[in-house]
Amino acid sequence: MQKTITYSDAINDALHTSMKIDKKVICMGLGINDPKNIFGTTKNLLKKFGSNRVFDMPTSENAMTGIGIGMSLDKFKVVITHQRLDFILLAMDQIINGAAKWHYMFGGKDNVSITIRLIVGRGWGQGPTHSQSLQSLFAHIPGLKVVMPSSAYDAKGLLISSIFDKNPVIFIEHRWLHSLEGKVPSKKYLIPIGKPKKILNGSHITIVSMSYMTIEAINAAKFLKKYNIHCEIIDLRTVSPIDYNIIFNSIKKTKKLLVLDTSNKSYSISSEIVAKCCENVFKHLLSPPKIIGLPNIPIPTSFGMTKDLYPESKDIINEILNIMNIKQTIPYEKNLSHKHDIPHKKFKGPF
Repeated sequence: MQKTITYSDAINDALHTSMKIDKKVICMGLGINDPKNIFGTTKNLLKKFGSNRVFDMPTSENAMTGIGIGMSLDKFKVVITHQRLDFILLAMDQIINGAAKWHYMFGGKDNVSITIRLIVGRGWGQGPTHSQSLQSLFAHIPGLKVVMPSSAYDAKGLLISSIFDKNPVIFIEHRWLHSLEGKVPSKKYLIPIGKPKKILNGSHITIVSMSYMTIEAINAAKFLKKYNIHCEIIDLRTVSPIDYNIIFNSIKKTKKLLVLDTSNKSYSISSEIVAKCCENVFKHLLSPPKIIGLPNIPIPTSFGMTKDLYPESKDIINEILNIMNIKQTIPYEKNLSHKHDIPHKKFKGPF
């Protein structure tokens, strides 16, 4: 049985499902029990499972993470939630030198089963310290898995997989995805971590995307199809590890590559994908692979400075036309542009 729910409700469903299955699943985080329930993702958890398993924490990210690691070593499955990805930067030593390395340091005899949910705050004046998408930073660390689902279906399946993974998982949610709807099974299901998903078949160009950029890729592909340009879209779902076979096979077919990133282009997941593809399938490429991402600057705060900053479907369309050396002008539809400061109509503010 399936139901149509939002991405944030799918996250909530995954937490409820996991806590029903295993009494050792613990949820904690700053604001986890406030009236907004972290954008609705933690609603009714306290009511259903009690304050011993669902609890708020003081504003001390380093201590919170250390406690979570300690609990996981006592066989708890810990889920820590931060309302902004940026907040976890205060606990990087715990993650890099504690959680990520424990399995290796003790010969695989002990594991840190911890899932850290991080929300990318985009738009609405969040500025340089509340809107960063730092997946490449975490993906650089051996021992960390980094998950970035783009749909409600994948969000539930990947979060359950993350919670029951024996080792630490960084689970990144883009704020603009929370209100998007999709069909989600009511029962438990798992999606393997590290397996990209082909969500659209095409023959003219391979688009590799992640998180919210997958939505923009789909919009661009639908538009270009009207002009007989057929894009193949591969949604990474997990940015570390990545099974590259599906990407390589797609490039062998289309001969062209465009990679979309939610973060800065420099030293990014997208640049790593381009490097891997050049190492392995360079001879199949008929044109240089391209990347669409953010410029290498801190995110501004004001609407005037950010209104044209975030890449969207029109930028993807223009880049694909350039890659394919198509000079004709294609009239854009109004709905290709989004209001970057408002994720959905009911939205009234950042919290």
